[in-house]
Amino acid sequence: MILISRRNVLVAVITGASSGIGLATAKYLAERGFKVYGLSRNEVKNVNFESVVCDITNYDLVKEKFEYIFQKEGKIDVLVNNAGMGIAGAIEHTSAEDIKHIFDLNLLALINSCKCIVPFMRKQGGGKIINMGSVASVIPIPFQSCYSASKSAVDMFSMSFGLEVKDFKIAVTTVFPGDTKTGFTDHRVKNKLLEDEHYSKRINDSISKMEKDERQGMKPESVSKVIFKVIKRKRPPSRVTVGFGYKTIVLLSKILPRKLMLVVVKKLYG
Repeated sequence: MILISRRNVLVAVITGASSGIGLATAKYLAERGFKVYGLSRNEVKNVNFESVVCDITNYDLVKEKFEYIFQKEGKIDVLVNNAGMGIAGAIEHTSAEDIKHIFDLNLLALINSCKCIVPFMRKQGGGKIINMGSVASVIPIPFQSCYSASKSAVDMFSMSFGLEVKDFKIAVTTVFPGDTKTGFTDHRVKNKLLEDEHYSKRINDSISKMEKDERQGMKPESVSKVIFKVIKRKRPPSRVTVGFGYKTIVLLSKILPRKLMLVVVKKLYG
């Protein structure tokens, strides 16, 4: 079913559209009548949206691509900041390069995209920005400390940024997926030093559990459907968690004493 008439096609830009949730969402929105531009490092072929090659960690390049899309379409109604990566392993053995890379991609690139899009959305009288968070932003996952920290920062940034642009009729929402079955699992960066007398068993047990949960997780289209519902809402919420079970986990993280919550997480992943 096509939601939007040809006279009023919504224009959506999605980062990280070459795989996983980003690719699924780009296809899902395009199927429903959106004009979709998917930004990624490599061109995506044989898809129902326009693939735009762009290194989203490069601010000037992102700005250039947004200007190209705005000039071509006359508007950008929706921005979905989806691009991201993960790191697994003990912080003690995580390289400075990997730490910089995950924050550059998961947080700084997202901030730059938000910064670039504001003038266009303000000029057109509003828009919607959806930032990809994670349940790991409220549940601290050991041996994924940088990932949890970067996604927690995304959540706080989104709320603060949302207050700044609300007067321009720009709505900012953070979507919190839980375990999702995508290529993210296989692309997660793992510390070279996993065999270590202090961490070895705990790291391998933790990573094995994470990977098992992800491979048995929800399909990426489940997240795409939630994003679509957020876009349709006149007044989108600032936070949305995907899946009943994960909504319960997020709620419990707020209710349970922090000490008890950390004990439970330690038993599961520590």
